[in-house]
Amino acid sequence: MKLYFAPGACSLSPHIVALEAGIPIKLEKVDLAKKKTASGKDYLTVTQKGYVPALELDDGRVITEGTAIVQYLADLKPEKNLAEKPGTYERAKVQEWLNYIATELHKGFGPLFHPGSEEEKKAAKAKLIERLTYAEKQLENSEFIAGDHFTVADAYLFTILTWCKFVGIDLLDMPALSSYVEKINNRDSVKKAFADEKAA
Repeated sequence: MKLYFAPGACSLSPHIVALEAGIPIKLEKVDLAKKKTASGKDYLTVTQKGYVPALELDDGRVITEGTAIVQYLADLKPEKNLAEKPGTYERAKVQEWLNYIATELHKGFGPLFHPGSEEEKKAAKAKLIERLTYAEKQLENSEFIAGDHFTVADAYLFTILTWCKFVGIDLLDMPALSSYVEKINNRDSVKKAFADEKAA
């Protein structure tokens, strides 16, 4: 399988999941501004959405949207317990967090990365900090975001949290999130994902 990624983007999340699951994938870097891949392919022929991640299966079919990709990868290796068993409360909690991260956190960074007035950015930042506080409170009582072990939701949350430094949000004000980032950052899969993407 091939994972289309861009350095620093949310495509880091499925990359981490693939490594955690022991699923071999090829990486193809995408220039999001030019919509071109490292091999010269028009990325819009891979996905008309034009953003990453996209996972190209062995038969050429493509899955997009990070939350769908991480669950797909996790289900290929259920013994790794990265997304819990379908139809269980625990799986629903993983999906609940994936959705929260996507809609309340990931989306919340948008105004801070794009042009806008200082007033708009200030309001967006305040709202984002409020949403992050909810995750902070969860992690005060739980080692990982959806329970007692690492899941696909952790790969996604960690990826999003790496953006805080670029928008001036200091996680030292949120000690549970701060120590969580440090812990996830020390996982072998995360170290390898960063190294692989830097080398690609």
